Amino acid sequence: MQDGVYLKQYAAALAAVASRAPNPSATRMFARHAADAVAVERELHATLLPELGISAADAAAAEPAPANLAYTSYLLATIRGGSYAEGIGAVLPCYWIYWEVGMELLRRGSPDPRYQRWISTYGSEEFGAVVRDAIAQAEATGTSLSPARRTLVRRHFRTTSRYEWMFWDMGYRRESWPV
Repeated sequence: MQDGVYLKQYAAALAAVASRAPNPSATRMFARHAADAVAVERELHATLLPELGISAADAAAAEPAPANLAYTSYLLATIRGGSYAEGIGAVLPCYWIYWEVGMELLRRGSPDPRYQRWISTYGSEEFGAVVRDAIAQAEATGTSLSPARRTLVRRHFRTTSRYEWMFWDMGYRRESWPV
């Protein structure tokens, strides 16, 4: 359920990056990625949640866990209050880490078809092409940045990389609000 909560906010973040893009091709790319994030969430969760005994109503009513709320709040604040380059720096770790993890897990496989569907999605060459496009956009944008701006973008990248770890850890620990 937390992944569904996250993906809705991540799609909003990608749409916000698209709205700040300096050229039509980057706008189209990030807007398409935002739409795809929603589609992937629906496709993966439409079958997975019922298999786990979770109703659509429960999923729709899910409140973000603390790490999820912190992560998505940071993403949206960075994108809305920062530059286009900062936005790319903030959203890029989700792309890249999911692909790296997906490729490693694809190599290993899973006997559980539920996990294998996720692995097959994020370890696929199709998703890899999406990630490479986002990385290329980050690299193209980074070439024109001053050293100070590049440092700021890297800081956002590092912070959201840490939030990615916290998100996975949150799921592992089944984090919830203490009060």
